[in-house]
Amino acid sequence: MEIAKKISEIREAVKAMKKQDVTIGFVPTMGYLHKGHLSLVKHSLAECCKTVVSIFVNPTQFGPSEDYDRYPRDPVRDAELLKKEGVDLLFMPSVEEMYGKDFFTSVEVSSLAEKLEGSLRPGHFRGVCTVVCKLFNIVTPDNAYFGWKDAQQLVIIQKMVNDLNIPVKVKGCPTVRESDGLAASSRNIYISADKRKNAVALYKGLSKIKDMVENMGITATDVLLTEGRESIERFSGVELQYLEIVEMDNLNPIKKVEDRALILGAIKVSGVRLIDNMMVEMKRVTSQ
Repeated sequence: MEIAKKISEIREAVKAMKKQDVTIGFVPTMGYLHKGHLSLVKHSLAECCKTVVSIFVNPTQFGPSEDYDRYPRDPVRDAELLKKEGVDLLFMPSVEEMYGKDFFTSVEVSSLAEKLEGSLRPGHFRGVCTVVCKLFNIVTPDNAYFGWKDAQQLVIIQKMVNDLNIPVKVKGCPTVRESDGLAASSRNIYISADKRKNAVALYKGLSKIKDMVENMGITATDVLLTEGRESIERFSGVELQYLEIVEMDNLNPIKKVEDRALILGAIKVSGVRLIDNMMVEMKRVTSQ
C-alpha cells in the first residue's frame, strides 16, 4: 500500500492508476478506523479495481466547544488495518496541506445543512462539504463510499455532487452495529463500560418506531415520535437532543409515513454525543 501525504503525491499516484483504465473507489475518513469504516472499504474493494482511503481529522467541521483536539487518532494502527484489507493508496494530509495559507473558500448546501444536526452544530456541514469537495477534486474517484449511519451527511453530499456536477457516484452503505445495536463510531470509545447500557437508548427508540410502522401499521408521526421519545427517556442519564421522521431526499418532517422515510435522532450519554437513524418503509399490500 502506497501512502501519500502531499496533494501532489496523491495526484501523481492516481494519475498512474488512471493510465491503467481502472475504476477507482474512494473512502474518506477521519481515522481511528472501526468496522463501519472497514465495511466501506470492503464495498469499494468489491466494486472497484483500485481503492483509495483518506484519513484527515477536518478542523473546519468542529465547533469551538467540540472535541477536535481529543478526537481519537492512531494513524499507525489505521494504516496497518488498511494494508491488511488490500487498500491500494492511503492519503494522510496535514491541516496545512489541505487548507494552506489564507484559505477563504467554502461549500455549503444551505437548506439541508440548517436542520437536525445543522441546527445544533452551526457550520458543521459547511466544513464537511468543503473538505469532501476538495478531496473529490484531489482524488478524482469514480465511486465514493459513505455510511448511512451519517444519513444527513450522505444526503447533503449527494445533493452537493448533483448540484455542482462533480463526476463521482456517491454510494450509501448500510450502518454497521455492535452486538448490542449501538452504531459503530469512533466516539464509542468515550463511553465507559458502566454507561454502555444506556448508550443503546437511541437504537431502542428508533427500533420501536420502525416496529410500529412496519409491523403494527401505525403511520401518524406524532404518535410514533411520542412512543420513540418515551422509549429513549426510560434510560437514565440520557439527554435526547432531537428525534424526527423525515422525507428521504430533502429531510423535511412528515406527518404520516406513506412510503419510505428516515427516523433520525441524537442523544448525549455522559457528555458523549451519539447520532443514529433507521430507514422505515410501509409494506404495500398488493391485490391478488
